[in-house]
Amino acid sequence: MLFYGVAGIVVSLGLALALVYAYQDKIIELFVTEANKHIKTKVDVGQISLSLFEKFPQVAVTLDEVNVHEGLPDSEESLARANKLYFTFSIWDVLRGEYSVKQFYMEEGEVYVKVLPDGSVNYEVINTDTTSSEDSGFSFDLEQINLKNVALHYIDQQLKQTYQVNAHQLAAALAISPETIAIEAKGQTTIHTIKVGTGEYFKNKQVDLATALSINRQSKVITLQPSEVAVEGAAYEVGGAIVYADGTELDLQLNGKNTSIQSLLSLLPQSITQEFSQYRSEGDIYFNGTIKGKASGKHTPQVAFNFGARNASFFHPDVAQRVEKIELTGSFTNGDKQNASTSVLELKGLSGVLNGRPFKGNLTYRNFDSPYIAFDVQGMLDVGYVLGLIKLDEIRSGSGLADVRVAFSGNLNEFKARPGNATLNTTGEITLHNVSLKLQQLPLPLSHLNGNFLFKRNDVGVSDFKGKLGESDFVVNGMFKNVMAWALLQNQRLLVEADFSSKYMNFDQLLSEEQNTAAPDRTGDSYKLIISPEIAFDLSASIDRVKFRRFRGKSIRGEIKLRNQVLSTPNISFKAVGGDFAVRGNLDARTRNHIKVSTATKLNNMSVDSLFYVFENFHQNFIEEHHLRGQLTANIVSDVYFDSQLSPKTDLLQAEIQATVRNGQLINFPPMQKMSTFVKRTELANMRFAELHNSFWIQQGTIYIPEMDIRSSLSAAPVVSISGTHTFDQRMDYKIRLPLFSSRRPDKDSAYGVVAEDTNAGNSNIFLSLKGSESDFKIAYDDERVRQKIKTDLKQEGQELRDLLRGKKPKDKEKKVELQQGEYFDFN
Repeated sequence: MLFYGVAGIVVSLGLALALVYAYQDKIIELFVTEANKHIKTKVDVGQISLSLFEKFPQVAVTLDEVNVHEGLPDSEESLARANKLYFTFSIWDVLRGEYSVKQFYMEEGEVYVKVLPDGSVNYEVINTDTTSSEDSGFSFDLEQINLKNVALHYIDQQLKQTYQVNAHQLAAALAISPETIAIEAKGQTTIHTIKVGTGEYFKNKQVDLATALSINRQSKVITLQPSEVAVEGAAYEVGGAIVYADGTELDLQLNGKNTSIQSLLSLLPQSITQEFSQYRSEGDIYFNGTIKGKASGKHTPQVAFNFGARNASFFHPDVAQRVEKIELTGSFTNGDKQNASTSVLELKGLSGVLNGRPFKGNLTYRNFDSPYIAFDVQGMLDVGYVLGLIKLDEIRSGSGLADVRVAFSGNLNEFKARPGNATLNTTGEITLHNVSLKLQQLPLPLSHLNGNFLFKRNDVGVSDFKGKLGESDFVVNGMFKNVMAWALLQNQRLLVEADFSSKYMNFDQLLSEEQNTAAPDRTGDSYKLIISPEIAFDLSASIDRVKFRRFRGKSIRGEIKLRNQVLSTPNISFKAVGGDFAVRGNLDARTRNHIKVSTATKLNNMSVDSLFYVFENFHQNFIEEHHLRGQLTANIVSDVYFDSQLSPKTDLLQAEIQATVRNGQLINFPPMQKMSTFVKRTELANMRFAELHNSFWIQQGTIYIPEMDIRSSLSAAPVVSISGTHTFDQRMDYKIRLPLFSSRRPDKDSAYGVVAEDTNAGNSNIFLSLKGSESDFKIAYDDERVRQKIKTDLKQEGQELRDLLRGKKPKDKEKKVELQQGEYFDFN
């Protein structure tokens, strides 16, 4: 029996193959003829064949590499392309000679459906009047359509809608009668995108379909039986009717089954949900809605959805924090005009628990074209817990509590157009309790933040806001104006009018590039000063102590103003370096690498050695802090320039300095030691002077020193006169005049050169020059000054001779001197 059974199967297959082979050309010819009657556009086919095994037990007409041109005049673009198309019929049709195609298969293809701006479409390719004869022998009576890995593209340029769907495995069963067409479809698809206007929905969503519908051809009504659409693990039942007799009229009902936050978010535009796409939910979440009305290029149906949550939780899968015990009632409608301007989204009675602390609130989002937002929230929030839940990129971590009681309402577009006209209404307050924050762009931690913020429209009143930034502490009381515009909009300025106080500020930390710049932006330099153009303030400042490099300041008091990246002050005073400072001026940081500091400074009773130490000997080693003693009083007017790393541009420095040094000492100063030919070395080791007064100028990298007399403790030279220049690259050119008394006066012919006698005092003077660098300088006779002195003396003698001839009593004659060529001193 087994043998006969197998033999029967083999014989049957053999006969079937023989029949297929025998009738192959005829069947293909009939198929092509009938297809040409139904298709009125160009179709390119690589190969047509007849197969028994491709769709066994059905016989299949197989088309390879098919390209169906779209039904638009003179268009060469495709309506559909496929690697394989199969049209199947029964083996018994071959025996009867009548072929009825029951199933259609499309594999590995794409379909492009378009609606152009003028309303014309590209898919009208089927002939409704085929004029086929009754004895054609071939007919299309489709009962099932099967799609495998077919990409469907639908573009409606009138409605500005785009659909991109990939049918992985989709089967649609058809039951066709003269009056109705019944369709049952089931399969798996991926919706890559659905774009409606500017909104994007269902992006990259896996959707499973199980639907049943019937089409009444006479009444032109599509009746959709309760069908199931599964999205993101949730199922939605869709049912209702679609009338297409005169336009399209929808009457659909949707009910959610096993819905979640994720599945509800998947129904909203991508622009709204992308920030929350990773979040999950648990608990009872419900959803239902209706779609009713006309759908066309000019009409949009009315959409109304209701949703909510009961005892649900909301969380991010990567963190431990979650919102628990959520209660919520929500709704969405596109309003009486069925468009974005009348759309309203509402969340009412929202409540939940965050880390054991309850909160509540409400939200209304109205007019999606010109959004109006109103919300209120109340609760004691755990800052660290909330930040862990929402995962903000700008904030790495936080801790502490924030008591939030805030209400907000306003039209965002009106606010953007007129941010200064109080178009927003913000009320309530936030109180911080020992809050700490670590920001992504600011490695220095903000800690111990306490204070109260009272919201009033666009401004915030700040009361006793205190905390620490790194090692620096602060207390602020005042008004923060234009806060909401600054926080929500671009290119808006925050204005702070406040009292600012601090016990200690460490500017080494505050200006440190390493501790105040996120790693990718660091350049490796020590300091960085960048002032935001979006910040302005008027501060009354009081700081007890300040530290910056070697500088230590105390009791800083004054007014500080910031506008357009220019920091200015009319009066800042502080104590430092053993004395008092008073400063007025401004810092202009509008050009990032060309920061200008213009000041008028008064110094009173500064310790000169401490001043040199604090300012690191002004970056030279010719005269250092251990060489100097004394008390400095000075008035300084200066323009100083820096780059953004606070490196000075010394070639641009300009300054005028009026300085007085009292009770001064010059200790073991090398150039003075080389004067031992004229003055005892023991006296030169500690040269004292009661007072020194002079004005100095700094310009183009050079310090200009007018001639000044120093009345010193030197017995041989109680008055020393000095003038000259000193450049920032340490090139020196000084002129020195020393009076020489008889006890130390060199002979005229000695190796010490020429001296000149002071005609008024009866003393002899020696004129010297000091030229060179810090490490290589020389002291020589100043021939030019000696010539000038002789010329002056001769002129004076001529005047005396004229006075004598006129009978005037002559004065004592000064000693005539001869000029020798300048020689360098030999101090060996």
